[in-house]
Amino acid sequence: MNFAEKAVIMDADEMTRAIKRMAHEVLEANKGVENLVLLGIQRRGVSLARMLGEAIKQIEGHEVPQGALDITFYRDDLSTLGPAPQVSSTEMPFDVTDKIIILVDDVLYTGRTVRAALDVIMDWGRPAAIRLAVLVDRGHRELPVRPDFVGKNVPTSQREIIKVKVKEFDDEEEVIVGEVMDA
Repeated sequence: MNFAEKAVIMDADEMTRAIKRMAHEVLEANKGVENLVLLGIQRRGVSLARMLGEAIKQIEGHEVPQGALDITFYRDDLSTLGPAPQVSSTEMPFDVTDKIIILVDDVLYTGRTVRAALDVIMDWGRPAAIRLAVLVDRGHRELPVRPDFVGKNVPTSQREIIKVKVKEFDDEEEVIVGEVMDA
């Protein structure tokens, strides 16, 4: 798939401000950090969960337990990913039962990734609540999924793509919008 970049819609500073605002919103909604855990969806959701966790620690002075979810085998389009889909690890160094989980992802689009993540979580236990935090909500939902915490709402067309870049994978932090180009 060819991708033509159209614009940077968030630079590193804007990403940091959005994550700090989301941290405040999470703490306000939860009335602190008690019983709170962060679960990032592999790959960039994990990086964003770390950033969110650091922002929460700066505000509250307490670390929030963090984990990572790999949803690969829970996807409803697994058969279309080819013979060797990229598999990451699921790391949950805590019991999810009765926890308030903040599920973190980079971009919310159709809602199918979130549905798969919910299935993974429920296989690990029964949390008290699951809240969704996304850096970018681009619309075009196919499932009844709504984020609780959003860094930025970006209306897009179906041909557009949102790419979130994080230092861990991309050596820079920014969010860009581009368009799929015909091959």
